[in-house]
Amino acid sequence: MFNYAIPILASLNADETIKFYTEKLGFTFHNNWDGYLIFSRDGIYIHHWPCTDPEIPKATGCYVNITEVDKLYEEYKAHGIIHPNGDITDMPWGMRQFSILDNGGNIIHFGENIAGFDDED
Repeated sequence: MFNYAIPILASLNADETIKFYTEKLGFTFHNNWDGYLIFSRDGIYIHHWPCTDPEIPKATGCYVNITEVDKLYEEYKAHGIIHPNGDITDMPWGMRQFSILDNGGNIIHFGENIAGFDDED
């Protein structure tokens, strides 16, 4: 029934968000409609809505299921964007994950299934 979900995060500054997501995260920028931004990487889409309250991004984020989590961790570590408490870790729920903070303060967790269950379970 459900196919996929697209997170919509807050953006405090469209130009800075575009720069961060393309240069630091390696996403492709698609559109900017009056500050509403669309990015993608490897079939994953993240949208941003324009926001003026800097507290909102501090309380929002998303989780992205990936493969090759160690490879992506090294890529993002080289850009210095790993969350201060977000080093790569094997979690008790069967995911190997790390976290970053984007330029506005949204947290994004990237995780790989290491438990052997599939997303349908």
